[in-house]
Formats: sequence, C-alpha cells, structure tokens
Amino acid sequence: MRLRRALIASYDPSQFLPLARALQAREVELWATSGTARSFTASGLSVHSTEELTGIGSWFGGRVKTLHPAIFGGILAPRTEDGQQEMESHHLVPFDLVAVHLYPFEEALAQGGSSLPELVELIDVGGPSLLRAAAKNFRWVTAISGPEEARIVLDEIERTGGSVGRSTRRRLAGAVFRRTMLYDAAIVAGLSGVREEDGSPTPAGSAPKAAAETSRPPCEVLTLTLQPDERLRYGENPHQPAWVYRFAQPPAGISPWPLSVVKGDRLSYNNYLDIESSLALVSEFDEPAAAVIKHATPCGVAIADDVEHAVARALATDPVARYGCVIATNRPVSEGCVAELKGTFVDLLVAPGYGPGAIERLSKRPKVKVARYDGEVRDIALRSRREARTATGRLLLEEADQRVLAPADLRQVSQRAATPEELAGLHFAWKVVRYVRSNAIVLAQPRETVGIGGGQTSRVGAVQAALDVAQGRARGAVMASDAYFPFPDGVEAAAKAGVTAVLHPGGSLRDAEVIDTANRYGMTMYTTGWRTFRH
Repeated sequence: MRLRRALIASYDPSQFLPLARALQAREVELWATSGTARSFTASGLSVHSTEELTGIGSWFGGRVKTLHPAIFGGILAPRTEDGQQEMESHHLVPFDLVAVHLYPFEEALAQGGSSLPELVELIDVGGPSLLRAAAKNFRWVTAISGPEEARIVLDEIERTGGSVGRSTRRRLAGAVFRRTMLYDAAIVAGLSGVREEDGSPTPAGSAPKAAAETSRPPCEVLTLTLQPDERLRYGENPHQPAWVYRFAQPPAGISPWPLSVVKGDRLSYNNYLDIESSLALVSEFDEPAAAVIKHATPCGVAIADDVEHAVARALATDPVARYGCVIATNRPVSEGCVAELKGTFVDLLVAPGYGPGAIERLSKRPKVKVARYDGEVRDIALRSRREARTATGRLLLEEADQRVLAPADLRQVSQRAATPEELAGLHFAWKVVRYVRSNAIVLAQPRETVGIGGGQTSRVGAVQAALDVAQGRARGAVMASDAYFPFPDGVEAAAKAGVTAVLHPGGSLRDAEVIDTANRYGMTMYTTGWRTFRH
C-alpha cells in the first residue's frame, strides 16, 4: 500500500527525523504533534500540526493533545467505500502511517531517583493509544513503535518506491502490541515498587525471625514479560535445547544479578544454576569466603582472614568431588588465589573482581571460564527476596530463605553445653547446610567444612556420605542437619566418628531418643525449631 500521509508523535523527535526526511522525499504529507512539528520544521521539513485538525492545541501541560476523534477517526477508519464516505461526512483526514516514540517511563524507572509523581507524568496515554489504533487497522495503516521498526519501513519503501506490504504491516502491528505490553508492565512495576516521596524502591523488610512474624500477603496478579537474552549451546544435557530470558521489568523481589564474562566461553545452563548457589552462599559471610560447587550444591566451603586461604580450605574439603567445579568468592580474586587452584580442574570461577596478575595467570588455563559479579556480593540478599521455579506447567513462587540464625534461636536440649568453638562451628555449618540438597548434613570446624552429604533419601545416609568425605577430620567436628533426625542412628554414627556437637531443627516424634543418644556419647545438641530444606 502506497503511503500518502503520515502522523508522527515523538518524545524525542530526533529518533524519527531520518524517517520523516525519507517520507517527505517521496512526497508523503507529514503531520506531527506540536513539539515534534516544531523540531521537524527547524530541520527544514514541511510539516502540518495536529492542532489544525483538533483545534485544541495542548491541554493540561500536554496531557491532552491527540485524544480527539479528528485524529483517531483518520487512523481507525476502514478504507472501504462505506468507510471513505463516513470519513468524508466527518471531514476526516486519513493517515496511512503512524509513528510514535513513547515517553521514557522505562528509562526513568531503571535509572531510579524519580518520585512517583514524576514517574506518573511520564506515563504516556496518547502515544500508546495512537499506536494501538494504527496496529488494529494494520490492513490499511503502517504502525511504527520505535527506531528499529522505522528502519524496517525505510528499507521497504526504498525497495518498493514508497509502499509497505501487508505482511510487513501485520508484523509491525505485532511489534506495537508487544511494545505497549512491555510499557504497561513497566508502569505496573513502577506503581507497585516505588515510594511516593523520593522514588526509592519499596522496602522489602528484614528477614523474619519466626513463622508467626512472617508477612503473608494474598496472592497477587503478576505481570511477567520476558525478552530473549541468548540461546545457550544446550541445557542440562547436550540433547536439550535451552535459552536464557530476561525480565523486561522484573517483578518485585526478583532482580537480575550484574554478571559479566571476563574470559572463556559463554555461561552454560548449568553455570547459571551453579552461580546462583555459590554466590548466594558466600554472600552469607562477612569474612572472606569461598565455596566450591558441583551440580548446584556445595562440596566445600570455608572462611578465612584472606580469600587465598578460604579457597585453599574450601578445596580441601573434598579433593574428589571438586573435579570440574565452580568456585565463588565474596572478595576479589588475587594472583595468589589463582595459584591455589593448581592441580584442580575448575570449570568456572566467579568473583566480585580480579586483582593485578590474576587474569593473566588465569589466561594460561584455557578451559577455565571467568565471570565477574559487578557489585557487592553481600547485597545479593537484597536482589533475591523471591525465588521462582516451574513445575507441572505452573509457576511456583516463594520468598527466598533468608532467615538468620540468632543466638536466641538456639535451644540446648543436651546435658552438656557447647564450647565457644563448637558454637562458632554450628553457626558456620548452619549457614552452609541451607544450600545443600535435602537430605543435607554438613560436618565442619569453626571456619571450614570437612564433609558434606546431600541429596540423600535418608537422614542416616546423608550422615554417612558426609563421614565418608571427612574420614578422620570428623573427629572434633560439629554437625548441622537441615531437618530433624527421625531416628537416633544418624547421631550415633556421627558420635562414633568423633563428632562432638549437633544442630538440627528438632520436632521428631523420637526427639527424646535422639537426645538420649547425644547424652550417652557426651555430645552437645541444640535445636532451632525451623528447617532449611532445599529441593
């Protein structure tokens, strides 16, 4: 369909200036809203203002300019004989092309700092309405929702001599409705996630200390809009295609982590899962920390006075399982830290930075992928207030497990109290066990793991798996369990291996037997009253 008349409305007229020039060069009559018309005129174009049709100019500081039947009638009218007659009876001017660049609400929301009233003034009403009208009438009207779509039209009119085909108009109409959908999603996010006063994010609140204190809002309607980020080489296995999508506007409580690849291949499907577990784990600690991850579960964790020693101790937990691992730290990686990796096949290293010489040394290991977390690792909890998974064709959404073990949560149930060193070890082990797949057991010294058993179908099986890793290092270690002991057998196996202290949620029908077993072996035992399952 040959273009004869175009309407352009743009928050930033420069976005559509090449389009306007190309249209006028092909003798297409240009119409524009007042601000756009002035800008185009200053650039040497001949432009009609929409005020000539509406007679109302700009009302309420620009809130009402195009919301008028003289405009929308010329866009929506069918180009049939009856439609033509009705247009003539109403003295309407038909538009063959409508191009709109919306108010920058999304940009202002992403940059932050705008108050809610300021954001409200950036909610475009007329622009989306013009686009939707043109897209609905794509049988006769070309709708352009941004510079990329404008380039598509420019290429086509150059090729055809001034016409846009129906298939292109239909494709552009789909782009319009996708664009307005994303725009509306941003507005939903802004209205629900920004404070009225200063534009700062609505606070998430601190982690709950008890189940009764947890805020339990009713289910809400979520607007989830996803845009393709990249196609992965494959999924969990090479025969599974896989993709990464990003939220156009992340829902409240879910924020993308600022990750970048410094060296090596792109991140794989499994890398993303491992990074999630490893960085979240090391974010639990204020001290320099390192986590060694296999299959999204830890096989070694340590804290130390410096990151070099943390990495060395984390790797020492399980020399067998660490093969092909992912390592995360909560401090920048130094050249000395890289030296600690000698003899270990590492698939991926992720950290909040890399010191002088570290990247150069890593470059000599061609198979190691290196990623950087561009931010403070300790802030991960602020980004991960909600977690989502899919199952049975449904979306499962939960508040992230960020509950902190406070000293008051520990209930001594054994005859013997823990030593300060045992208490430190129990607190350390409890931070780790919440990241191990259930059933989960962590054996630890105060600043490092010595054995981890996870993903077992029985509690005693998880204990035995951890003991198999620890061997002689179990003597004098402490043990944390993500759930209660249903039988005393797990505690007894740990005691015989030399474990001296146990921390678990409690609540089993056989708690008394479990406690009696601890007392019989001279162990100290504490319960928390809450579990940390991870499926």
